[in-house]
Amino acid sequence: MHPLLPTRQPLPLFDVAASRRIEARALLHTPDLMARAGLSVAKLALALRRGPGPIWIACGPGNNGGDGRVAEQLLARHGGATHCATTPPEQPALVIDALLGLGLNRAPSADMAATIAAMQACRAPVLAVDLPSGLLADTGQAAGGCAVRADHTLALLTLKPGLLTGEGRAHVGQLWFDDLGITPDEAPTALLLGAPARPDRRPTSHKGSRGEVLVVGGAPGMQGAARLAARAALACGAGRVYVDLLDLAADEVADPVRPELMRGRLSRLPQAVGVVGCGAGPGIADELPGLLHTLPRLVIDADALNAIAPDADLQEALRRRPPASTLLTPHPLEAARLLASDVASVQRDRLAAATALAHQLHCSVVLKGSGTIVASPGECPAVSGSGGPALATAGSGDVLAGWLGGLWAQQPEAAAHAVACQGVEAHGRAGEVSGVLRAGDLVERLTRWP
Repeated sequence: MHPLLPTRQPLPLFDVAASRRIEARALLHTPDLMARAGLSVAKLALALRRGPGPIWIACGPGNNGGDGRVAEQLLARHGGATHCATTPPEQPALVIDALLGLGLNRAPSADMAATIAAMQACRAPVLAVDLPSGLLADTGQAAGGCAVRADHTLALLTLKPGLLTGEGRAHVGQLWFDDLGITPDEAPTALLLGAPARPDRRPTSHKGSRGEVLVVGGAPGMQGAARLAARAALACGAGRVYVDLLDLAADEVADPVRPELMRGRLSRLPQAVGVVGCGAGPGIADELPGLLHTLPRLVIDADALNAIAPDADLQEALRRRPPASTLLTPHPLEAARLLASDVASVQRDRLAAATALAHQLHCSVVLKGSGTIVASPGECPAVSGSGGPALATAGSGDVLAGWLGGLWAQQPEAAAHAVACQGVEAHGRAGEVSGVLRAGDLVERLTRWP
């Protein structure tokens, strides 16, 4: 048992169906699986309790409830005051939420909802067993809008995607994990991203060997977005970064703050990595056919995504590009437009939405948000456990797009999916600060990583 995040190595995630299969096979060889789970819960409970009051264990009828009852027996055996019921005691020192688990497929009953409300109201820290009760394991959504907001969650046997994306991260608190000594024996549903690696910079490197990035965007009044993307690509280590600011006067510099950035045009940079759409406005639609046809690698963001969404010809041009050569970076609203759907549907199942979009457009997709998803045709989807509310600020997505372009310029043979996984996790970890993080400061934090 250990705190999960941050993790150094990628870890497998398993949906409900896979977790049940793994559990069923494990029980054939490990009949004491519930005893192991209960012991793990009891150990963590003793470390987390606060004050002299009893530990309240709220147990449901399923396996989660069984884990809670085993934990209650162990705690009582060691002299701890416990209260095993669905109604609260006076001033509990800790709440163990063992009410609902993997079996949940609908909104909690009225009685269960009342217990969930009581757990939240008692002002004691809450430890959820495997999943916060009411949270759907596959999607990270609260069933019927009702789910425990735990201070700690102890995932058991397998890690579930819903703990790390959607609303899951707002419900789990600090995430712990105990595999109970079982190694899963099937392919994962998705992967939790591990520590990102930065491109190797050999002693003989020079700017010509670090690739080129062309940032296309920055319509009048929105030039800051393109400049942020360009600064991020430069900070990442790309050899040369060019900016094609739409409607920029002939005598203006690309970026008065960063003279290292140069003005450039597609016609002179046919091998650059394109970062297209940051602050581009609707005028980017006229540029996209040439960009899609010419540039070998493309990161497409913001207004370029909005231009593609209603245009069947642009979508077909995307599908005709070589495999693993295009990376889309939509937020949920942009993804909804591309899928001809709505934000609520995208957020209801973020893994499914990202995967559907990747297959629809034959591209790699970074679906931004809490628990960012990376999906690509033929690849296992990935989920980022990093990041936080400090990234919810203007320009942070432009920085991500530019950073991805900078990474790709230095790794010309890399597929879009691998670049996306590297860049998303670096961006998320750089954004783990309290308070507000301005996008320009995010670029500087990224330069100090790792």
